[in-house]
Formats: sequence, C-alpha cells, structure tokens
Amino acid sequence: MLIKGNAKKNIRTKALISQLLPNDIAVIHHMDIDGVAAMQLVEKKVKAVINAVSSVSGKYPNRGPKILLNAGIPIIDNIGQEAFDKISNNDYLEIDQNQLKVNGSYLCDIKFLTQEDVESKMKEARANLWSVLDSFIENTLDFARKEKEVIVSPVSLPDINTNMEGRHVLIVIRGNNYREDLKAIRTYIEEVNPIMIGVDGGADALLDFGYCPDVIIGDMDSVSDNSLKKCKEIVVHAYSDGTSPGMQRIERLGLKAVKFPFVGTSEDAALILAYEKNAELIVTVGSHNNMIDFLEKGRPGMASTMLVQMKVGHKVVDAKGVSELYKNRLKPSYIAALFIAALFPLTIVAKTSPLLKELYQLVSLRMRILLGL
Repeated sequence: MLIKGNAKKNIRTKALISQLLPNDIAVIHHMDIDGVAAMQLVEKKVKAVINAVSSVSGKYPNRGPKILLNAGIPIIDNIGQEAFDKISNNDYLEIDQNQLKVNGSYLCDIKFLTQEDVESKMKEARANLWSVLDSFIENTLDFARKEKEVIVSPVSLPDINTNMEGRHVLIVIRGNNYREDLKAIRTYIEEVNPIMIGVDGGADALLDFGYCPDVIIGDMDSVSDNSLKKCKEIVVHAYSDGTSPGMQRIERLGLKAVKFPFVGTSEDAALILAYEKNAELIVTVGSHNNMIDFLEKGRPGMASTMLVQMKVGHKVVDAKGVSELYKNRLKPSYIAALFIAALFPLTIVAKTSPLLKELYQLVSLRMRILLGL
C-alpha cells in the first residue's frame, strides 16, 4: 500500500479539524481516538491518520478506530513522540508498506492498525469495563458531593439580550450522531423556530445546516472564527474563579462577549443558562450523557452533568439517536395510529388543563421527533 499526501498536524485533534483539506494526512497525538473526532476526520475525507500514540489502548471501548477503518481510512498507529516531533505541517508524506518517509527521506518503520487489532483491544476493554465503571462511579459521586451546592444553588447568570422566556431552546453539541439527528428534527426547527445555542463546535454544525446561532457558549477552543463573527451573542464559559482563557481569543477577533463562571462543562452551562432564563422546553442534539461519552472526552466522572440533569431534566428532550429510528425503517403510519388512539383522551384533557399543559408539550414534541412531522 502506497499512500502519499501533505501532512496536517496538531497535538489537539479538534483543533486540527479546521485545518484539514480532502486527501490530507492527519498527524495526531490522540490516545484512544473518540467517536466524534473520528467522524470529523471522516467528514474531512483525510487520506490516512498517523497517530503518535495508541489509537485503542484497551482501557475502555472507544469508538474512533472502528469508525475510521469502516470508512476505509488507514490508521498508522503509535509511531512515537520522536517521529511525531519530526513531522511538520505541509510536509510531503509517503507511507510505503512498513515505512514512513517525510519529504523523500526515511523517518521510521510503521504498523497499520487492523480490524483484528481493534477487535482484540475491544475484548480487552470489555473485560476492563467493570473496573473502569467502578472508578467512574466513585469519582462521579465524590465530585457530586463537593459540587452539589454550586449546581443546586442560584446561579449568577451572564447579562445577555436573547430572550428565552417561554420559548423552545435548541442546544447543539458536536457529539455522536449530531449531524444525523439535526437532519431528523429539521421540520421541528422550521415550524417551532427555537432559540439556537451552539456549544463550541456545535455552532459550526448549525451554520452547516443553514442556521445562524443566537448564542455561542463554550471555552472557544473548537468553534470557527466564522461562527463567532456571525452569531448574535457570545458567552465564554469561565472557571468558577472567573478566569477564562477563551476570552483572549474573542478579544483578538475584536468581538464582544460575556463571561459565565460555572463549575460544570460548557454543555452543562448551556443547559443551566436556558433553564434559568425560563425556557419553556430545551431540546438537545449531540449531548454527552453516558460513561463512554465522558471517557472519550478524558473525564473521570460526570458529577456536574448528573446534577444539572437532575435540576433541568423535566424540561429537556434529547434528540440523540433519532436518526437510528429512521435507519430501522419504523413505519410512521403504524406508530401514529397506535399513539393517536392512546393519546386522544390525554390531548383533550391537556388542552384544557394548565397543570397538564407542559406534559402535553413534552409528549407532542417527542411525537414530532419520532414521526418526523
């Protein structure tokens, strides 16, 4: 196998994504490639991926390598720090059998990661999963005890102009299946016209679909300059002590933003912002809400997310996985007949009872998403 192309390199994969062009060779330093990063590399149509470290260590079942290999993108695995340091942006790379050449000169021997290698490591990961899960739960509970007052207590909100009171709010995170799920709820977006919040790179996802985010919130480390310039308001997620490295980028671009000091993730901060601004309903796309999502983000626990979900969960509808319903070819007519019959009495009561109004809206939105109406 002979592969030739220009190198694009960054120690942070999500920072590399915006630099990539089709047929580039992505040079990364990414232990246990996660599913979101892999999907973005696939979307960029890279010719190959060269990783300085192990793409699948067997610590937990990370999804990235399988996604890349299934898309036909070769992975040259674990070339080491020394070889990684000798590759520069736009170097001309040649991957020839078991050798890597840079600008025509031999650099190192290499090994392709195979499907068999990935399967072997996945078996190892599944055997380790209970140990990882135990540690993850302990970390989550430990931090939850420390953070519960910060999350549950009243929050000092940033001063923004976007009025969310009584409105539906769509929060987009660039997580697993975000693209497919955005497609699946397009009719809902066009009919309801929700307030749109992009969490970092989620703002780029909205722009890709032709929507301009009302608010961008995050660390400002994976959102494009284009999105920042086009959105209506920017909220920089700051540490609980008020420091916010992301604000420096905003200032360099000559833009205005407000800080939001919050102990949780940027996704958590977006949920709290919509909730405390009295949104009627919050719809999330691409959210991170399970252990694998958090392990792939390098987090040892999910305390803040657990606490935030406990606080705001009654107003949240998660669109994650909606696209899978369509892949399974469920017939909407069958589902509609079943649910309409069951929901008819509830609809009549809900329409006339203020107490059941919110329940009716939640059920109605879930039906819209499920049926693509």
